[in-house]
Amino acid sequence: MLRDPVSRYLSEWKHVQRGATWKTALHMCDGRSPTQDELPNCYIGDDWSGVTLTEFMNCPSNLANNRQVRMLADLSLVGCYNLSSMNESQRNHILLSSAMSNLKNMAFYGLTEFQRKTQYMFERTFSLRFIAAFTQINSTRAANVDLSEPVRRRIEELNYLDVQLYEYAKDLFLQRFQFTRQKEHQEVRLKRREEKRWLKEQKEQGRPWPPKHKGGGNAGGRRGGGSEKGTEGEFPTTTEDYTSQVARW
Repeated sequence: MLRDPVSRYLSEWKHVQRGATWKTALHMCDGRSPTQDELPNCYIGDDWSGVTLTEFMNCPSNLANNRQVRMLADLSLVGCYNLSSMNESQRNHILLSSAMSNLKNMAFYGLTEFQRKTQYMFERTFSLRFIAAFTQINSTRAANVDLSEPVRRRIEELNYLDVQLYEYAKDLFLQRFQFTRQKEHQEVRLKRREEKRWLKEQKEQGRPWPPKHKGGGNAGGRRGGGSEKGTEGEFPTTTEDYTSQVARW
């Protein structure tokens, strides 16, 4: 699951502000954890409780920066956490390319801002159905942060690799969604043509038509648990325009 970089960054800041830490994370790469010089702490003490957004942004070794790219990329390609292995521009290019490639090769991924489409893509990809519809919750802690335009731009600068990754991920996700919907519609049309052909053959051979199921059930497989045209209508309507919230920030 990927999330809009600004809202994800603010969410992590709020999480850290409440006392969350990643002390048990080993950050293993190429068989070892980073040294203190390679990954210095952003705070002294047990945690970073009460950290202001400015303090959070000012720590150069803050792993919240571009976290999504780093989590998806192969860090061994850039010497793991050793920043002296190559220049920053080359390192960033390799990381972003690696993250995009790994994401593209995944059978499935979702976007926090598109919960219903994410559910649909998961169900179609793995031929599984959730017993309840995904819900879109827009009133998050990140959404309630009042950001000035300069601060928002600063967060985007700190996460500019994540910004590029997210734009790529969103475009690819919506392409996959559109392709899957078109494929579903084609399957429905083909199924209906087969049903009509079968009924015509039965009529020509003088055979009685199969009895209709009462109550609008799974007659001929045209309604029910399959992936049909009415899939979206089976669930209550939810909001998916989360990106409008992000733009307003």
